[in-house]
Amino acid sequence: MTRTPDLPRWVDVAVLPLVNLAAALLVAGGVMALVGFEPLQVMKLLAQGAFGSRIGWGYTLYYATTFVFTGLSVAVAYHAGLFNIGGEGQAMLGGLCAGLVALAASSVLPAWLMLPLMVVAAAAGGCAWAAVPGALQAWRGSHVVITTIMFNFVAAALLGWLLVGPLKEPGNMTPESAAFADSAHLPGLHEALGWIGVEWPKTPLNLSLGLAAAAAVGVWALLWKTRAGYAIRAVGFAPEAARYAGIAPKRTVLLAMAISGALAGLVGVNEIAGVHGRLIPDFVAGAGFVGIAVSLIGRNHPLGIVLASLLFGALYQGGAELAFELPGFSRDMVVLLQGLVVLFAGAMSRIGAPALARLFGRPARG
Repeated sequence: MTRTPDLPRWVDVAVLPLVNLAAALLVAGGVMALVGFEPLQVMKLLAQGAFGSRIGWGYTLYYATTFVFTGLSVAVAYHAGLFNIGGEGQAMLGGLCAGLVALAASSVLPAWLMLPLMVVAAAAGGCAWAAVPGALQAWRGSHVVITTIMFNFVAAALLGWLLVGPLKEPGNMTPESAAFADSAHLPGLHEALGWIGVEWPKTPLNLSLGLAAAAAVGVWALLWKTRAGYAIRAVGFAPEAARYAGIAPKRTVLLAMAISGALAGLVGVNEIAGVHGRLIPDFVAGAGFVGIAVSLIGRNHPLGIVLASLLFGALYQGGAELAFELPGFSRDMVVLLQGLVVLFAGAMSRIGAPALARLFGRPARG
């Protein structure tokens, strides 16, 4: 039998991900050197683009907000023993439902009522879209990986059809809905800080940042401080033992997928209410899949997911700046770096574990 290193919890959660990240950066630096770039210069410019100015911070946190939602979505399902890779479609349905509510009522409802309704609609849309694969997994044995992949395509097709048909703004050549009324606009951080006399440059960062922080705290409290969270983790760790203890695995699987989908659906609040102010085709832009990497790097813990979201937000923003600062540097190089981070955090995440186990004096277990 293969022996796996038994790492102290703090090493497994904090040190091992940092080792994996360092390995990814080292390999990426080698590739950049091979194609003619100075690795240290690239990393310096990337960090400056992401964190070197208030505008950079604004964009980094804006991307990170979306990744927190999708990373938490993956983590909740993971703790129930499920691999939800349908965050992309669930985010689309969340944004669609939020947009439908805004199109129907934003012209007559005040912002203090409109915005909470959009949040509820976004969560409900993602919840419903994830609950169906959850129910199929629990009661019919349909593997959640397959069904969530299929639902991603269905969601994209549905949103595309609506935006070229029933929801398309008359007279607009672009497949998008009409603009929402002002009451459906979630204030940007620059607007909110302006209310208290603090100047902040205009960026897409908006008050859904606070919603993401609340979601991270809420997921932590749910999983480790409530009976429902204990049931989710018990079913994920040992379904038969959980059943013997009186926990209903089928209902727990459905609950976990519903919560997972609701979290992914909140992406729509950041994008539809906070940035675009209308429904557009590709507002998710792959964030559902990035959430898988975020959750892996964050070790499926809310704090780790927040930190991993900052990392990927920095890669997105810093990579965009690199394309302007370095002639010949393409976005593909940033995608390469992201891929290496995913590789070392996922498939190769345990390679450094034996060395760390020897370093910290914990024996391996059979």
